[in-house]
Amino acid sequence: MTDTFAGKILHTTITADGTLRLELVDQQWGPPGADEVVVRVEATPINPSDLGLLIGPADLSTLAVDGGVLTAKVPERRLGLVKARLGEALPVGNEGAGTVVAAGSNAGHLLGKKVGMLGGAMYGHYRQLPVRDCIVLPDGASAADGAAMFVNPLTALGFVETMRAEGHKAIVHTAAASNLGQMLNRICLKDGVPLVCVVRSAEQVALLKGQGAEHVLDSSADGFDAALVEAVAATGATLAFDALGGGTLGSRILAAMEAAANKGAAYSRYGSTTFKQLYIYGGLDLSPTTLGRNFGFSWSVGGWLLTPFLQKAGRDVAARLRQRVADELTTTFASHYTATISLADVLNPEMVRAYDRKATGEKFLIDPRL
Repeated sequence: MTDTFAGKILHTTITADGTLRLELVDQQWGPPGADEVVVRVEATPINPSDLGLLIGPADLSTLAVDGGVLTAKVPERRLGLVKARLGEALPVGNEGAGTVVAAGSNAGHLLGKKVGMLGGAMYGHYRQLPVRDCIVLPDGASAADGAAMFVNPLTALGFVETMRAEGHKAIVHTAAASNLGQMLNRICLKDGVPLVCVVRSAEQVALLKGQGAEHVLDSSADGFDAALVEAVAATGATLAFDALGGGTLGSRILAAMEAAANKGAAYSRYGSTTFKQLYIYGGLDLSPTTLGRNFGFSWSVGGWLLTPFLQKAGRDVAARLRQRVADELTTTFASHYTATISLADVLNPEMVRAYDRKATGEKFLIDPRL
């Protein structure tokens, strides 16, 4: 068996004049180092976290294809957001799964095994990476089962770990009908963690209620803020994870926590002494984050990202969380996909518009073998 493999990999580039370029380029992988493997990629998801690198702030109304290269214009006002990457051809794809086709001298036990992988550059025919960034899939699990076993599962578990580490006892989560949100709901139900799910439509309320969620609120409905106060009071939630980032929803959640804390309490011009934490972990809303400052002085707003969380949590915690994902891969942490597409399909303008919608219930899987 050869230790080198040739194929294609997807690169994204934004040029100095503001042109996004997506193209498949030739690449060779291997031979692997002593503690490395080469994996044939058989499934890799398009996550919201991938889209920021894949298409960035490009205007999708300007999509065009020329000579197999997909292009779009990045508006001049947005170029500052991507200044550090201008001119750089970057590989895409945070996670994936496939079969080990070559292994270094210390990794022979993995040869022929199906593994899940984390480490970027997954949108290609192969991926060469250290053994430490792989997890062997359970017997009977497919590459599609293991393709998304890192980003969403570890993020959802990380929310619960953060809650416990910081002394909170319940969570408020926005965009809660997403793939990640449904996963978090399953974790919280299994672990007995109170959860307030914030969604944006009656259909999403019904979806989560059908999956056993108790507190599901439609942010577009009349009476949302009052209902949010009641749900926060019922659960004791003082921690929120916001996938939107922009707008006023985070502020409204903090205000609801303050109102719940003040129920029956004596007036204080400084607000309640209950500490409230809002973490922004996504950017579904690119508008400025607006805080109404009607929630006292005992609060904090910060960013939350998976990699820094895992680094801070330490190897033992990370290993424990990864093992739980492997043990519950096809149950608690199952992902479901709208369609499986090829690498070439990623460059199809209509497909780009479809996977960029980030619509509830829509998730795309790439199989580079197609």
